[in-house]
Amino acid sequence: MSRKRAPSKTPKTSLHRQGYNFIAEGASAAVKPCMWCKRALRGGESCYKHQFYGIDTWKCVQMTPTLRCNQRCLFCWRSMEHEIVTETELSPEEIAAALPKMQKKGLSGDKPYTDPARWEEATEHPTQYALSLSGEPTLYSKLPELIDILRKDPENSVFVVSNGTIPSMIERIRPTQLYLSLDAVDVSSYERICRPIGDPAAMWANIQKSLALLRKKEEEGIRTAVRITVVKGYNDTDEEGFARLIEEAGPLFVEVKGYMYLGYSRMRLTEMHVPDMETIRSFAAEVAKLCNYDIMDENAASRVVCLKRKS
Repeated sequence: MSRKRAPSKTPKTSLHRQGYNFIAEGASAAVKPCMWCKRALRGGESCYKHQFYGIDTWKCVQMTPTLRCNQRCLFCWRSMEHEIVTETELSPEEIAAALPKMQKKGLSGDKPYTDPARWEEATEHPTQYALSLSGEPTLYSKLPELIDILRKDPENSVFVVSNGTIPSMIERIRPTQLYLSLDAVDVSSYERICRPIGDPAAMWANIQKSLALLRKKEEEGIRTAVRITVVKGYNDTDEEGFARLIEEAGPLFVEVKGYMYLGYSRMRLTEMHVPDMETIRSFAAEVAKLCNYDIMDENAASRVVCLKRKS
């Protein structure tokens, strides 16, 4: 008697087991409530975005319109082994309509431990959308329209985290807060740590173009932020280079965040690459000293120090 072969593990199967809820078959748009959302829903601690920016963590939907990415950053928790290569691109209306349902599905196991009023807020009336789950959101061709739909309710806020490699899309989007990742100071360090797919020099030039747009975005009423992920042994010794780029770009906020030994990054880096909080504080203080910024706040649990531009 022949034995049936077990079905091969697909990228989406593996990611679904990790808590990703996909909006539609053939698409990689997905929702995954983060650890902090679940904790806050149960009445516990909120994430640093609540502390820094006033976000109600239990009402935050962590999602992505696409899992495709044009970088292979060493420190990223996502799996390069389970890469989404092709997909059906959903309309902004399809994605926006599905988000509350997907959020409820992802939080369903927490309902018995949650205050009913907070549960209803989290699953029926989320007010914060973080396009930061995984992948590069600016690869989604209808990102401006999706953000506009999500912001149609004046109570809603939308945070977008981008690697800045597609400045033409950065110019078009209107989120509440725009993060640009800045993890290198020149093209050689960018190629080493972010491992772009494509011409490193051209992509680094695009990142510079996106950084140069931040002052314009702020004039449009968009809060701007640069996020540095500090990886010990890779980008933790060039405070002057980061300060120069930050001074030129002029974001309102700079988040200096330590690499965390999580997910698939553990296949590329070791615990030796994790900076402690004192290292992050020292790095952030030196960057602030070298440009027009002050230390605004910190969150040790998330290993992040927030700088704010001096008025």
